[in-house]
Amino acid sequence: MKKLIQLFLLIVCCAISGLPLYAQQGSIVHRADSVLKLMTLEEKIGQMNQYNDDWLATGPVTIDRDKASQVRNGQVGSLLNCLGTQRVRKWQDIAMQSRLKIPLLFGQDVIHGFKTTFPIPLAEACSWDLDAMELSARVAAKEASASGINWTFAPMVDIARDPRWGRVMEGAGEDTYLGSKIAFARVKGFQGKNTGELDAVMACAKHFAGYGAAIGGRDYNSVDMSDRQLWEVYLPPFKAAIDAGVGTFMNAFNDLNGIPATGNRYLQREILKDKWGFKGFVVSDWGSIGEMINHGNVKNEYEAALSAISAGCDMDMESRNYKNNLASLVKENKVPVALIDDAVKRILQKKFELGLFDDPYRFCNAEREQAALNNPEHARIARQVAAKSIVLLKNNGQLLPLSKETRTIAFIGPLVKPIKQNKGFWDVEVPGVDSNFIVSQWEGLVNKVGKKTTLLYAMGCDIEGNDRSGFAEAIAVARQSDVVVVSIGERRDMSGEAKSRSNINIPGVQEELVKELLATGKPVVVLLNAGRPLVFNYISENAAAILYTWWLGSEAGNAIADVLFGDYNPSAKLVMSFPHSVGQVPIYYNHFNTGRPATSDSNHNYNSSYNDLSIYPKYEFGYGLSYTSFEYSNLQLSKNTMKQDEQITVSVTVKNSGKYDGEEIVQLYIRDLVASVIRPVKELKDFKKLSLKAGESQVIRFVIDRDKLSFYAPHPLDSRQINLLAEPGDFDIMIGASSRDIRLKGSIALLN
Repeated sequence: MKKLIQLFLLIVCCAISGLPLYAQQGSIVHRADSVLKLMTLEEKIGQMNQYNDDWLATGPVTIDRDKASQVRNGQVGSLLNCLGTQRVRKWQDIAMQSRLKIPLLFGQDVIHGFKTTFPIPLAEACSWDLDAMELSARVAAKEASASGINWTFAPMVDIARDPRWGRVMEGAGEDTYLGSKIAFARVKGFQGKNTGELDAVMACAKHFAGYGAAIGGRDYNSVDMSDRQLWEVYLPPFKAAIDAGVGTFMNAFNDLNGIPATGNRYLQREILKDKWGFKGFVVSDWGSIGEMINHGNVKNEYEAALSAISAGCDMDMESRNYKNNLASLVKENKVPVALIDDAVKRILQKKFELGLFDDPYRFCNAEREQAALNNPEHARIARQVAAKSIVLLKNNGQLLPLSKETRTIAFIGPLVKPIKQNKGFWDVEVPGVDSNFIVSQWEGLVNKVGKKTTLLYAMGCDIEGNDRSGFAEAIAVARQSDVVVVSIGERRDMSGEAKSRSNINIPGVQEELVKELLATGKPVVVLLNAGRPLVFNYISENAAAILYTWWLGSEAGNAIADVLFGDYNPSAKLVMSFPHSVGQVPIYYNHFNTGRPATSDSNHNYNSSYNDLSIYPKYEFGYGLSYTSFEYSNLQLSKNTMKQDEQITVSVTVKNSGKYDGEEIVQLYIRDLVASVIRPVKELKDFKKLSLKAGESQVIRFVIDRDKLSFYAPHPLDSRQINLLAEPGDFDIMIGASSRDIRLKGSIALLN
């Protein structure tokens, strides 16, 4: 009798929810299987299609006049660029009219915040603060999930060493170890403790794989690299994302060694799903299935669909190749139904994990939306993270921090008063929300200085163009001041997807403006706003103080003011090397030594160098100054030799020897001196970020184990078989404040 009552109550609950009985019981795997058994081939293929909503596009749009009817017929599994609870509910209502009432997934590029915009990911990475990066992703997830979104196309975990590529702004820079740590943190931030939490979103690791190595830094371009380089440099951040529990992957636009990533079986099936055991699903990048035709790898859309599904791509974003061709491919025995079932099951399982079968509208609460989008705590966090992301490149004569007693400050430049520019690329245009909440740089200084300080303003020039007519006013304003702060750089849409630049100098006549301001003899602080490393040699050599402010987001103005006046002591360090000239690109710290290494810039005689350019970057990986100073001493090793299953502890004393409290990022580098495959001159293997009061010392420790001494090498009999190994031999241990500023050295040996 009790079981009958329970069954009756279950049926009643199902009837109330409008969901079929299969969606209400058993494990996720069982429930997904039960749905799959009821689906027609057309409905299965429908789950593998993602369409763009009508009001916003982040790629070439496919026009559908009957999009609603396709959703109603179960021919669409997901929508992207659908924002706000009202619009999400509208589409979910239509999906609930389908035969099986399978809910839609709603995806969005939530890259560095939703309403509350955080620094662009490259800037945030410069904080080296994993907790802060996880927290910013957590806030973004809370706002996005409250607005109907349950899936973000982030984080981008591509390693990138070419600043010409616009999408460097979206990643974590040039280093694999740091990039892997950041990938893990961001996935955890987006997804929370478990997939399906109401204030979390499902993450997507992208772009799989090698996208950051596009030839010439030109977006969407080819990639050609060895398997060893792929495994050692470009794949580890993706594996870290899996270790963090990432729900989905996105394949890449590029080809890898002649095979488009979208149709690359080696990447998607052999590595991702077989070797790594990834249980989530893979979505194509926008239109990338159809774009394989342009690559020249397939003849038509029919072949494109065959290639993509065979390779392991589970969902088609906006190309319609699956919708138009998969059914025919199955009927003609070109694609086994098992491949379709595997893809659909992966998608259904994620919908179950997100709780959408239990409540398709669980992310559609208008009250929660308003509360999340107007939470003042989010602005406070954004301000802190933004301050942590500002890199102090130069501070001659301790010009910074500025005194709050400064009587007159001239704030000059084309980026002083704009508001939206501070958000950078890949911000989210939240419906019904204007930009008034974004704190401009001017507003930030106004908020900071007291009544005793007079702020003067002149734009000076535009970001682009050759108009110098504003120079005279800027010079006149500068001459009235005690100190000049000038804000220049890129326009927000000069970095990002499809924003490759062959010339990475500061655009327009902005650097000339700085030159004129310096000629006044006034002390000048330069703020550089950009989404990539830029070339600015004159400024670097002549300005007294330089802050690289990137694009800092909603609280940019307040964060910049906090750093300018010392309410926050800058601690960020670069995660990409800055070149002297584009002629050095790509330039990165962990290069090989070559058989004829140059030992200095004067060492040109038959050595690996430039006759007209330094071999060193302008600012190296790991570089960044503070208002205080730090001393490193007392390097100690617990022992000098270790076996494969042992560890060595490295300790070092760090002292804040300056007059300001501050944070330091202590970096551990290792060099494998002799190996069967040549090794870089140094590799980051660990770091610690510590906070020290003025005069305070702290002993920090690093643990060296077999993993830190391992590398990938091809099998001697099969070059496609890559193995991770640690070879016996000698290793240099280096502790430094940057990849070039090595303060302490030691050596160890790994035994058999």
